[in-house]
This record gives sequence, structure tokens and C-alpha cells, in this order.
Amino acid sequence: MRKKPATVRIARWSATHPWSAIGLWVVFVALCLFLGGAAGANKISDEESGVGESGRAGRITASGHFLEKPEENVLISAANGGKLDVATARKAAEELAGKMKALPEVESVGTAFPSPDGKALLLPVTMKGDTENADTRVQPLLDASAATEKAHEGIRIDQIGTGSTAQGLGETLGEDFKKAELISLPLTLLILLVVFGAVIAAGVPVLLAMSCVGAAIGLSTLASHVLPETSAVSNVILLMGMAVGVDYSLFYLKREREERHKGASHLHAIEIAAETSGHTVVVSGTTVVVSMAGLYLAQEATFASLATGSIIVVAVAVLASLTVLPALLAKLGRWVDRPKVPLLWRLTMRSDESRLWPVLLRPALVRPVLTLVVSVGALLALALPALDMKLKQPGSDDLSRDIPVVQAMDRLTSAFPSKGTVHQVAVRAPAEKADEVETALKTLLSRTEGQELFAHDRTPTIRASADKRVHTVAVGTPHSPKSDGARKSLELLRAWVPEAIAPVQDAEGAVGGKVAQGVDFTGHLEDRMPWVVGFILLLTFATMVVIFRSLAVALSAILLNLLSAAASFGALVAVFQNTWAEGLLDFHSSGAVVSWLPLFLFVVLFGLSMDYHVFVVSRIREAALDGANVRDAVRDGITRSAGVVTSAAIVMVAVFAVFGTLSMVEFKQLGVGLAAAILLDAVVIRIFVLPALMTALGRWNWWPGNLDSARRGRHATGSDETRQLRLPPPVPAGATQYGQRPSYGQGSGYGQEFGGQEQSSSREQAYAPRQHHQSYAQEDPYGPPQGWTQQEQQGHDGRPDLHQR
Repeated sequence: MRKKPATVRIARWSATHPWSAIGLWVVFVALCLFLGGAAGANKISDEESGVGESGRAGRITASGHFLEKPEENVLISAANGGKLDVATARKAAEELAGKMKALPEVESVGTAFPSPDGKALLLPVTMKGDTENADTRVQPLLDASAATEKAHEGIRIDQIGTGSTAQGLGETLGEDFKKAELISLPLTLLILLVVFGAVIAAGVPVLLAMSCVGAAIGLSTLASHVLPETSAVSNVILLMGMAVGVDYSLFYLKREREERHKGASHLHAIEIAAETSGHTVVVSGTTVVVSMAGLYLAQEATFASLATGSIIVVAVAVLASLTVLPALLAKLGRWVDRPKVPLLWRLTMRSDESRLWPVLLRPALVRPVLTLVVSVGALLALALPALDMKLKQPGSDDLSRDIPVVQAMDRLTSAFPSKGTVHQVAVRAPAEKADEVETALKTLLSRTEGQELFAHDRTPTIRASADKRVHTVAVGTPHSPKSDGARKSLELLRAWVPEAIAPVQDAEGAVGGKVAQGVDFTGHLEDRMPWVVGFILLLTFATMVVIFRSLAVALSAILLNLLSAAASFGALVAVFQNTWAEGLLDFHSSGAVVSWLPLFLFVVLFGLSMDYHVFVVSRIREAALDGANVRDAVRDGITRSAGVVTSAAIVMVAVFAVFGTLSMVEFKQLGVGLAAAILLDAVVIRIFVLPALMTALGRWNWWPGNLDSARRGRHATGSDETRQLRLPPPVPAGATQYGQRPSYGQGSGYGQEFGGQEQSSSREQAYAPRQHHQSYAQEDPYGPPQGWTQQEQQGHDGRPDLHQR
């Protein structure tokens, strides 16, 4: 008998040593959280994240080692937004300045000065300490501002700055994610309750997924000291971890439960699930990991961080499914199906073939060419808006205007445009050229005077580093970051800076800032995207060829994935570049898609869709190897896989869609984009496009392979070396009594252990039914408990006989 696969050996050890496996997993998760918390996160700096000229500007500025202090801007305006009582405002400013100076958190307080229109006063305040944790030290300043506002009727005091803005947005986002958790967890549990009909079975995948997320966040924090992380990585880990963690557990638990209810003992059911669904989890997880690795080819710090976080959480989810999940199932035993929900339990235990899926598949099977043309045409029509996709970096103009700190920012930039959109000019030259550099920058600033593209409420201040080698100046524009005016002002500055510093020998200059970063990042993506997309397509093609030995299946997988990706991009553009969905999803359209999202979405979609594609096509090929014609194989393969794949897709869509309710536009777009992609892939592609294409191709599906030779090899050995997910073969005619099931044959590794014959030269011998309950009960302590009825012990197997059909 051949050696069992590693997934089976690991599962058997875990199932026979459940407390050891569970204890090791708990220690692993706790250790990851502890070490991650102790190490702290290493965030991406502007120097590390920038690309193009804006990245160069960031590196020039960083080389000056400027001492950055957290700054707060206190805006005093009329409470009703009208004319300001200047005397009252100045009195309030003097009083507030005195309170601020007395605070230990404050280093200095400037002099209040009026806005150009006279409707506001601005009081600048500089805090002590660094900018990293200013949000934790700003509360006394906010309290002083609130007390002063309360003491002076008719005025409004807003505080916007390094600490106050971070605190205001942090509170909003914190509430967002709490809301997302409160919605997503019960929703996932409800879906799984419908799938399993039992409370504990529904809770196991969610509990396991949450532990995977916790461990992955800790490991990601440790990894950030090698590859710095972006602030969004923990949210991506939560999204990906809940989706794949639940899905992988669902595949495994469904198969274990299926085998147990057909009569296998708990241990043997776990082993079968480990060799079939466990293998699928490994293939799927590996595919997602390698797909996400394609993001490293983007050569950009944010993508590298997102790739690292995603790879870690998927790897942890695979590890959990292969190790601790078998231990939990073995320890729970029959209690995994308790407490039962009566109606749902009966529905999940139905033994008859579903009537819904054959009806849904009928158009694709009866008229494959027509169905293919119509469904592909519909997806292409949905993809059309993607041709007009515009990309931009997220900024303050993308935030919800319902957030108080965002409203305060709008009032500040309206009164003082130089505090809004700002271009950062950086120049580096030898120290002895410092005077020449300052003269050049003053000449540059003089060219901005009188230009409507630039702000004139304050004269920009030129800063010099301690060693006089680096000079910077912030040039404001009254236009919002997403506007054409902001881009035109950037283009002018980038044309003027080289002209201004040309007389200075050995001088290097660049223009950065939020607008510049968005422009450069988008251009960088356009250059790197062909490399990343090419890597993913090549990987997908190679994976499918190795699994199915078929160029036709590999090519169709690429084409279908490209089709679903294009359709999801079209839906994303239609929703977020227009205004019709603003009220529905509570966002403010910027007229563009977040620049990093399409590439990230493409990579994630290809990784996850391979999960479903391998699962479904494997079932179809299995039915074809059992002797069914193409139409019957497609119908049988999709029908048998429909329950698991649909359940997994619904869980993913639900988790992703919850992220569409968050305030940050990038998470809205990420959630809606992924939900749309998975929905299209699981419904349109799987119900219409895939079956229609495979039915139309017929025997060409397996080109250049020969299915007949594969059948002969299968009949001779009782195994299919190429299948990824193996169900028990169809029950031969006459094998209908309880307790009988077909042999897996020698190739499966279960032939001798289950009492089956090792080799057969005919189908009847290879799949000879046998009685196995007694042997299970004798050799396995996890066998059916005493007192169970025959139906409880043996379950139902209502799958149709392909050979009689």
C-alpha cells in the first residue's frame, strides 16, 4: 500500500492527539499576538513609499533630517458661518492662547492672524514630542478649545492638525470596524447555520478564522521590521482572513460530515477529508500565496506590504485547516452536529438530488453556444465602463463629509487655502550654495504671485536643514487634490523648479506632495502592471496545466478569470466614478477609482477564483472519468459541487460587502469590488459560461490529453492521479443497502484499510461495495457511538448512478 499523503498523516496525528494539537495552536496564536505587540509595527515612511519625482522629493527632504513637530491649527469663526465679530474672536484667541501655553503638551503658541476675507482667525500651536503619537496627547488641547468656545457665545472653534485630525479619523474608523465586526460575524454565523443546520458546526469555521486573523496580524507586525507595513494591512488581513479562513474550514468540515453520514467513523472521515478537501485547501492556498507574490513585482512599498499581509493570513488559514481543525472535529465527535436547528437540519440532510441546479444549468447544457454568446455578451457589456477607468490616490476629498473633523478641515481650507492642497518643493545642494538656493526658491515663489492656480493667503516659508544642504518650501493651491487646477499647478511647478535652480551648481530639486504622489503612483502602476498581470496569467496557466494535463482547460481558466475581472472592474467604475450610488453607499464620488485597487483586486480575484475553478472542473473531470458523456459530466460535476461552492461564495460576498459600509472610500471600493467579482464568478461564470463552454468544447476540453487513456489507467489502478478533489465513485447497480459503499481502490490509499480489493481490471472489481461499519467500530475509538440508530450511523447517499443514467 502506498504511503498516505502528508495532509492525511498530519490530520491523523491531530485527530488521535486532539488536546496536543489544540494546545499547540492556542500557544501559536498567543505567541504571535504577544511578539507582534511587543515588537510594534514599523510603518512605511514617505521616503520608502514614494515613487517617481514625488518619491525623490521625499528622499531629499528626509536627508535633511528636519525636526518635525506636531502642529495644530485653531480656527475661530462665526458659529452661523456668517460675519465674524472680530473683537469677540480676538478676545477668545487671547484667552485660548493663554490656556494653551499653560499646557505641558504645548511647546509654543503663535499669534492669531485673520483670513483674507476677514471671516476667520487662525491661531497656530506647536506641540511637544514627535508626530507619531500626537493623537494620544492632543486631548488637553481639544478640551481647552471646547471650553473657550463654550465661554464665548456666537463663535465656533475648530481644531485641525497632526494630532486632532488623526484622533478624529481614528475614532470614526474604529467605530466603522466595530460596526463591520458586529455585522459580519453574526451574518457569517447565520449563513453557516443555514449550511450546516447545527450551531457548533457553524461556529467552528468562524472561531478558526478569527484565530487565524489574530495570529496573522501578530506575524505581520513582526514582518514589518523587514518590509514596512501600510496602515491598511490589518484591514486587508481581517477581510482576507475571514473570507479564506471560513471557506477552507467549510470545505473540510463539509467533506468530513459527508463521509461520516455515509457511515465512516470520525477518524476515517477526517482522513478522507484530509486527502480530498485538505488537498484542495493546499492547492488553493498555494495558488493565492503565489498570486499575491506577484504584487512584489510592482516594486512599491504599499503593494509589498499588502502582499505580505495577505500571504501570511492565507498561509495561517491553510495551516489551521490542516492541523487544528481535524483535532477539533475529532474531539467534538458527534457533538459537532449539535444543537440541531430542526428545519435547517432536515434540509441539509436531504438525500435526493437538487432540483434547482439542473434547471439553472439547462440552458447551458441544451443550447451551449447560444448561452455562451449571451452570457459572455452580458459580461462584456458590464465591463464596458472599465474602459473609462480613472485612477487617483485617496485623499481628504474622498472622506465622508459627515465626519466632524472633515467638516472642520473644509472650513479651514476655505478660509486659508494654503492649509489645504500643498505641493512640497525640495532642493538639495552643497552647503556653500545655501544662499544661492534660497535666492532661487524666492525667484520661484515670485513666479507664483498673481497666479490663480496658487494660494496667496500667506507667504510660504523656506526651511533650511541644520547642515544647510537641504531647503524645502510648501506651495499651496486653492484647488482640491482631485481637480484639474491642482494638477495644472503641479505641472507648472515641475516646469519652473528646474529653471529656478539651473544656475546653482550641483543642485537637485523635485516637487512632491499628495497631488504629486497620486500622479506618480498612477504612472508607476501603468509601467509595472504588465509585469504583474503577465506573472499571474503565466502562473494560472501553469497551475491548470499541471492539475488537469490540459491546455484547453488552462486557456479557458485564464479567459474566464479575465472576463470576470473585467466585469467587476466595470461594475466598480459604474458605481464609484459616478454619483448615482452616493446615497445608497454613503460616499462622496471623487470621479475616480483608488489607484492601488485594480491591481490588488486583480491579483486577489485570480487567486480566489482558482479555488472555485479547480473545485468545479475537478468534479466535472471525475464524472467524465467515470464514463459519463460531456453533458452529463458537466451537469453532475457542477450539481455535486454546487452546495459547497455556493456556500463558500455567499460567505465571501457577505464578508466583502460589509466592508462597503465603511467610511473610507478605499475600503468601500475594495469591499464592493471583491463582492461583485466573487458573485459574478460564482453565479454567472459557474452557472452559464463555464458549463456552456465545456459542453460546446466536448472532447476538446481535455486537449491535448486523451481521456480514454486516463480512464484505462484509472480502471487498472482504482485511482485518478490527476484529480484534486475525489468523491467516492458512483454506487454500482445493486449496491443500495445501508452500510455498503464502493471501494476507493488501491490508488486512494484506503483500499486495504477499508477492506477493498487492491487492484481490479474491471469497473465492478475496482468499485466493489463492501460492508465496513463493523471494522470501523472495532479499529477506531471514534466510531459511531452506542445507541445511534442505523440511519444516524450511516446517513444517506442519494447520489445518482452515472452508469444507469
